[in-house]
Amino acid sequence: MKDLGYDEGSGSGVAAPDLPPSPDEIREFSRRMANADWSHLDDRERIDLIDAGETLKNCTSGAQLRVGLDFEASQRREAATKGVRAEKQGLGIAHQLAFARRISPHRAKRIQHLGHRLAGMPETFAALTHGLLSEERAVIIATHTECLSADLRERVDLAIAGDPEWLATLGNRQLEAEVDKLAYRLDPKSFVERAAKAVADRRVTSRPAPDTMMFLNLLLPVVQGVASCAALDRYAKAARAAGDPRSIGQLMADRAVELLTGQATADAVPVTVDVMIPDTSMLGIDDDAAIVPGYGPIPAAVAVALLLTAQDQGLAMLRRLYTHPRHGRLVAMESAAQRFPAILAALIRKRDQICRQLWCGALIRHTDHAQRRADGGDTSYANGDGSCEACNQAKEAVGWRVRARPGQAGLQDPHFPHTIETVTPTGHVYTSVAPQVGVVRRPMSMEIYLGEDFTLAS
Repeated sequence: MKDLGYDEGSGSGVAAPDLPPSPDEIREFSRRMANADWSHLDDRERIDLIDAGETLKNCTSGAQLRVGLDFEASQRREAATKGVRAEKQGLGIAHQLAFARRISPHRAKRIQHLGHRLAGMPETFAALTHGLLSEERAVIIATHTECLSADLRERVDLAIAGDPEWLATLGNRQLEAEVDKLAYRLDPKSFVERAAKAVADRRVTSRPAPDTMMFLNLLLPVVQGVASCAALDRYAKAARAAGDPRSIGQLMADRAVELLTGQATADAVPVTVDVMIPDTSMLGIDDDAAIVPGYGPIPAAVAVALLLTAQDQGLAMLRRLYTHPRHGRLVAMESAAQRFPAILAALIRKRDQICRQLWCGALIRHTDHAQRRADGGDTSYANGDGSCEACNQAKEAVGWRVRARPGQAGLQDPHFPHTIETVTPTGHVYTSVAPQVGVVRRPMSMEIYLGEDFTLAS
């Protein structure tokens, strides 16, 4: 069998731990990996290298989790010494970890939760730390024991990860089955309670899909989910039998849209959808992509087709957006509205498109000051910040500083892309640049609204 690298029952730790490599040493090793010439290896060495690389990835994941837990504990202690209330002591921690991992705060919170779970599962944590278990497989063990008490979770941990040789032979589905069997045997009541709780967590989510499509996900109780699919399937089969040329999948999807929106056909969308398209693309001069806020870029031809369809139905309204001719960022918007705060917030949301914190990617929920009013920030386009609720709250934590970085000619210099600078309590600085909205070659782009009660206007 493969040498598993640590003694049985080592979840309590290695007897004589080595000093950890410094960040500079890790970066130097990463540089060597990136610049290495692998061409001289034979096939056996290539397979050995791939195997060793998996071990290294898993070890790194375990180390990151352990260091992340130590960081959280240190930050909470520091907040407590500064008199921060207990319920506020964790504010901003996940966001600092998200910056370091270059992921969204939501994802960072999930990973940190995994670390807390594994802290009570020493055998699983040891297998991950020693590179024998991937983070994905550690998540399986932690998630499928979530409903158990701490002592029962430890028993499953010992039974599953206490035998590393056997654990290494299990595929993911086998691992799920083994953990579920053990967990159910130890505490069948918790599974019933977990199922009841899951009903309260039913929800609808969405995320972009390739080719200008979108996934609409409904998390439903099993009976409702099966009944909904069966109803759509019956409708689709009946329509096909009556001669409808659409496929079963197309009929089910169209019927779901009709039932959810209350419209007669799936194509007659009655809600407002913003489509920002360069005027040159709309007129067929070039093919620069359009943008749908909350989704991202779409091909110009698709956006033009949406515009023409909306125009035919009398549902289109045009509003001019002005972008800087050099960097293509949004700098102004035409509007007949008289309420400056509302139109300012709309302009900031269109400029930022999604949460302005690096790597977050969530939808904008708050339009607020980048630099807080209490710290001297003014209510202006330059100091505006479109962010999700979590990121907006994180900057209220002790030690956070956020501001709009000035351009060469001052804070509101239109010649430079809007940039927000975030300084975390550890002194790390992160900058976020507003995404490009329009093409660089021309100073104007157009925004197309598709919605009811709109008339075509220029």
